[in-house]
Amino acid sequence: MTQEELFKVLVAHCKEYGFIFPSSEIYDGLAAVYDYGQMGVELKNNIKRYWWEAMTRLNENVVGIDSCVFMHPKVWVASGHVAAFNDPLIDNKDSKKRYRADVLIEDYLAKLEEKINKEVEKGRKKFAEGFDEEQFRSTNPNVLRIKSKYDEIHSRFVNASETNNLKELKDIIIDAEIVCPISGTKNWTDVRQFNLMFSTPISNTGEDDDRIYLRPETAQGIFVDYLNVQKTGRMKIPFGIAQIGKAFRNEIVARQFIFRMREFEQMEMEFFCRPGTEMEWFEKWKEQRMKWHVNLGMGEENYRFHDHEKLAHYANAAADIEFKFPFGFKELEGIHSRTDFDLGNHAKLSGKKIQYFDNETGTSYVPYCVETSIGVDRMFLAVLSNSYKVEELEGGESRVVLSIPAPLAPVKLAILPLVKKDGLPQLAQKIVDEVKFDFAYQYDEKDSIGKRYRRQDAIGTPFCVTIDHESLTDNCVTLRDRDTMSQERVPIDKLREIVDAKVNMRNLLKNL
Repeated sequence: MTQEELFKVLVAHCKEYGFIFPSSEIYDGLAAVYDYGQMGVELKNNIKRYWWEAMTRLNENVVGIDSCVFMHPKVWVASGHVAAFNDPLIDNKDSKKRYRADVLIEDYLAKLEEKINKEVEKGRKKFAEGFDEEQFRSTNPNVLRIKSKYDEIHSRFVNASETNNLKELKDIIIDAEIVCPISGTKNWTDVRQFNLMFSTPISNTGEDDDRIYLRPETAQGIFVDYLNVQKTGRMKIPFGIAQIGKAFRNEIVARQFIFRMREFEQMEMEFFCRPGTEMEWFEKWKEQRMKWHVNLGMGEENYRFHDHEKLAHYANAAADIEFKFPFGFKELEGIHSRTDFDLGNHAKLSGKKIQYFDNETGTSYVPYCVETSIGVDRMFLAVLSNSYKVEELEGGESRVVLSIPAPLAPVKLAILPLVKKDGLPQLAQKIVDEVKFDFAYQYDEKDSIGKRYRRQDAIGTPFCVTIDHESLTDNCVTLRDRDTMSQERVPIDKLREIVDAKVNMRNLLKNL
């Protein structure tokens, strides 16, 4: 199965098993807007809980807030979003489809990288144990030819992005012979800028100065509440403020399922520190955030850092944690050193003094800030895409299984009476009454036990408990493990302890 085929199957699986639905589907949906179903909301909440507790429980100097979506319009002037929050767009005249020019070029560069990697894999197979990858990359004619083309386009792209040269972006698209994925033609318009913020009137007068913005990021809520949190919490530098919340961007080229949406959710933390120490904290948070991801057990090889060559207007350093999605390595989380840009600009525009008096140095200053920002929806997609597997079984059968990290799984335990009679449902209900305070569970007595196992595999349930006739006399049940499909007989009074040892969030947090 190719990555593209896997992605299509994953989208269908999410709908079939209640993870994600197209929003307003009975009215043919709304582009790039999705609803989380009964399984999806549980997984999403577990992801948020893992992040929140790792941030606020495991770091004594990090606290949380929940700021509003609607904020004063001047917030977005101070942050630079009104002037600079734009995407370079280009249209194909034949398909009438609109694209981000930078994404077209990035995808082209990614294809060149993929071609180089394929050449390397050919060499690896050809030379086997004697293969020297570094030497192969520096001497193979095909690799050098593709690398030369990559370096040329990449250099031009970086320069054009840094100087906001829209004409050069179009020239790169033409020179690289990038075609429209729909029409297959190179009949492009000029590149132009498009502001991504949604706006709405806050009163019924319809006047321009009555318009406010839906926040395009949650970070600014933290910055404008900095003084309140610092004073009421008696916070000492360094300290962080964390937040989970919705943000909105008018993505013209929303695509790749929930990877890029118009309404999405962010988990962000702003860490305030003494000027001059920000790079030290930048490196520490890079390390800590990567550890948080790898701790889930989804494969260290599926993550990598990508240092930004073009920095945002507020940053003096930036790096992404990229994850290997079905469509390649893409940004999952960003770590940015934002300097004092945000607090400083809010101080200027508001006229309020936003400073911190440092008792250790005896000076007052505007704190510098290091940000970690991760999309909940992208994290959801990372977990789902990594967990989805089709396994071949004995006898020519197969099963679809979501090997979701157990503490994140939507359902922790399925309780399955073998038959719907002979007192088995009654015993099963007693088990439900015992575990429902500790675990998300499902009770299922419909269809054969094999079909019920398959349903639970497909939603990622770590354990299934089968109650049979022997259970009535020996007070034991059969516990089935999702990943190994192994089954063991366990006493009912030990059930909670055994399941808890694998699914409790505490197990994840202890390893950080």
